[in-house]
Amino acid sequence: MKVRLLSLVLALLPLSTATPGPATATDRTPLYYQDPDGKPAYSANPKKTSEGRDYVPVYADGSQGSGAASSRSSGPSARSADRGRVLFYRNPMGLPDTSPVPKKDAMGMAYLPVYENEIRDAGTVFVPPGRLQILGVRTSVAAVQPVLNRSVHATGIAQFDERRIALVTSRVGGWVEHLDIAATGDPVWRGQVMAEIYAPDLVASEQEYLIATSLDPAMATAALERLRSLGAPETEIARLRRTRHAVRHIPVVAPADGVVTEKMAVEGARVGPDQPLYRTAATAPIWLIAEVQEQDLGAVRVGQQAHASLVAFPGRRFDGTVDFLYPSVSTETRTGRIRIVLPNADSVLRAGMYADIAIDVPASMAGPVLVVPSSSVIDSGTRQVVLVETGEGRFAPRSVRVGARGNDEAQILDGLKAGESVVVGANFLIDSESNLRAALQAFTVPDSKPARAGSAGR
Repeated sequence: MKVRLLSLVLALLPLSTATPGPATATDRTPLYYQDPDGKPAYSANPKKTSEGRDYVPVYADGSQGSGAASSRSSGPSARSADRGRVLFYRNPMGLPDTSPVPKKDAMGMAYLPVYENEIRDAGTVFVPPGRLQILGVRTSVAAVQPVLNRSVHATGIAQFDERRIALVTSRVGGWVEHLDIAATGDPVWRGQVMAEIYAPDLVASEQEYLIATSLDPAMATAALERLRSLGAPETEIARLRRTRHAVRHIPVVAPADGVVTEKMAVEGARVGPDQPLYRTAATAPIWLIAEVQEQDLGAVRVGQQAHASLVAFPGRRFDGTVDFLYPSVSTETRTGRIRIVLPNADSVLRAGMYADIAIDVPASMAGPVLVVPSSSVIDSGTRQVVLVETGEGRFAPRSVRVGARGNDEAQILDGLKAGESVVVGANFLIDSESNLRAALQAFTVPDSKPARAGSAGR
């Protein structure tokens, strides 16, 4: 047990020296000796390796003697100008044993001096500037932002906008004589001729209109209304007025821009006035019908931003808006459906595609909130701590009260101010060192005013 504790203390010594001093190796007593190759082999007295090489002396400030080939710091760490007076000396193994004067333990290891400023800064960790980058210590500034958002995750299926689906029919019976649009999936635009049919009733109505225009304006008006009621497009009526010649083929035109999603028309087939020829749908915008877990439905509102990612387009994000919340919840899956509208300006999204969706919802009440990265908060289960950068390579633990958590961010309700820097990388390493130093100092600090004999009952 002692050996393992010694290894832990020795491994942390280069970090835990809060205020090293300018002493040289010639006027200090080595704390212990380490293998010259940096291996975890230690000795309380000078020693040689099996090859005859001297073990390297290591001093209380973490520095080593000359000739070390270890990855540990090869020179003394920077010291503050004044560490204050020596209060006492503590056991180098961390045992609850102190001495008012320098001494050594049973293994010959010198007791470590505890200075006044070290007690004042109990728990503060000093990291030499040269080691900050090696340890990967990164910091982030606590900042105030208008609102803290979180993401509600859902899955969804793309489908065409139901309000932009059209059914193309002929209002009169006849025969399909030619198909200009002959395949499902073909794009169409409003007014485009899709098919031509021979409709005897419509041809007769055109001839009736031509005769009526030369005899009686009232009859011509009635004949024109009959043409329109039979579905004759305005382009055909304009041609009839211009050429005054009825044609055999009557065009069927697309009512809107889109693509053909279903084709029922076949050349030569007879069609009735109630028989559909095509079904078309607009490709932009497109809907995502998302399934949201019941516990998240209360946070979703119409107008919130949503972001979709699809396996067909890795690395690309499609942004849209929550447009509608359906009024029922599935009793089997306990999910509710919502509708998200995506612009789909380049028409790359297709109906039936599967999407992973993230919806931005507020994680906290409206108003400015102080936030830090979630990775900076160390949660022990009973309290939350952040490591605050106090300057010159020093980091101090501070208890905070954490509120809502958002997308990689946490709201700080108390314990931190805007502009303070907190550690987001290597914080567990620094926190472990801080706890060790605080624990050692907590039970090794002697009573500065020992009770005099007979004073206990006063």
